Amino acid sequence: MMDFSEISTKIANKIKIIFCDIDDTISSNGKILPETYSSLWDLYKKNIKIVPITGRCAGWVDHIARFWPVFGVIGENGALYMYMDNKNQLRRRYYLENFQVQESKRKLELIKSEVLTRFPTCKVASDQPYREFDLAIDFCEDVPPLPMEDVQEIVKIYEKYGATAKISSIHVNGWFGDFNKVKMTKIFVKEVLDLSLKDELDTVLFIGDSPNDQSMFEFFPISVGVANISKFTEIITHPPRYITNMDSGLGFAEMVSILLSKRT
Repeated sequence: MMDFSEISTKIANKIKIIFCDIDDTISSNGKILPETYSSLWDLYKKNIKIVPITGRCAGWVDHIARFWPVFGVIGENGALYMYMDNKNQLRRRYYLENFQVQESKRKLELIKSEVLTRFPTCKVASDQPYREFDLAIDFCEDVPPLPMEDVQEIVKIYEKYGATAKISSIHVNGWFGDFNKVKMTKIFVKEVLDLSLKDELDTVLFIGDSPNDQSMFEFFPISVGVANISKFTEIITHPPRYITNMDSGLGFAEMVSILLSKRT
């Protein structure tokens, strides 16, 4: 991984869209720091479209789309997106049909029961009541940290039932359905931006921090990891191209500062 300060002026000048994770990429220890939130506004003022892509719940996505300086939000690891249209009305788009959701919820209940039985120090994530499509198991946000080998055992439980499971910096997220962050990103770009993502790769930057961002690191040529991604080095097979010196939200702000300073 190269230091992000090595990004060229040519690349920086082309960036029009930034897709970004939220937890431990924009947030720092669960908070949005003043300099990080200010950096979102710095991008907004430069007409660079910001689209958070998160494993967080539909309820959070609704709030962020309405109140943050962003162009839209993709949530629950690609299950949905929301954005404010030019009439300031919230628009929603779901990947799954209604009939698919009910069967998924039944099977996720079975997974939840087995995980919490085997790993009683874990809990269902505090935002689970506001989720529509996935089950999030908290292994270190509001509970004592679980060893990574146990976290990977939780992933195996999801997979035993045929679910997709991804490890974030705080949760194991699992779901049924073939959606993911990359697929919904392509849909969002086509439907909301009226663009083909494959034709826009040199205008897009992605920044994240954890294993569940790997598909995005692999897909986007201009990918960035905040410094705290280094703790996942042993389990990440597709690392980002660049890395910041600072962790979490300060790393995001560092990225924005360098990017804007390189633009002419």
